[in-house]
Order: sequence, then C-alpha cells, then structure tokens
Amino acid sequence: MFNFRFGKTTGIMSNVHVKIDLSFQQLTDIVKQLSPSEKLKLNDVIWDEKMDVPAEHRKIVLERIKKSRQNPGRMVDWNKASRTLKP
Repeated sequence: MFNFRFGKTTGIMSNVHVKIDLSFQQLTDIVKQLSPSEKLKLNDVIWDEKMDVPAEHRKIVLERIKKSRQNPGRMVDWNKASRTLKP
C-alpha cells in the first residue's frame, strides 16, 4: 500500500490524503506510462529530501577523488569494468 499526501497548493485545499493499494510492480507499470518530463518531475519529488551524508563517507569519496586526480591511469572505463562484474 502506498500513501500519498499532497500539501497545500491553493487557498481552497489544505490537504488531500489518498490511499491506493498497489503492488510495487503495479506502481512500476504506472510510472512507465509517464512521459519523460513527468518521470523527471516524479524523480525530483522522490529525491527532494535533505539526505545527510555521514562525514566518514564524504571523507572516503574525497580521498578517492584525490587519488584519481593524482593517478588518472588507475581509472578504468565503466563499460570495461562492468563486463568484469558477475551477474
């Protein structure tokens, strides 16, 4: 079951609560019917959350960026690397 809540959009309506019983597959099928621009809008809504990245994770990423800049030859093309991954 998915619960959707829409906030105040006009001076008339304050809140709308909609409960829709859908399986994940049904939801996926519905999303596939959206236009590309609608999918982008949906993506923006889904990811419009402030996500705190732990300092330790930021440190790891920054260290990896630094290493890749110091030695660009250690980087592998994604297409080549993905072929070596197990399914």
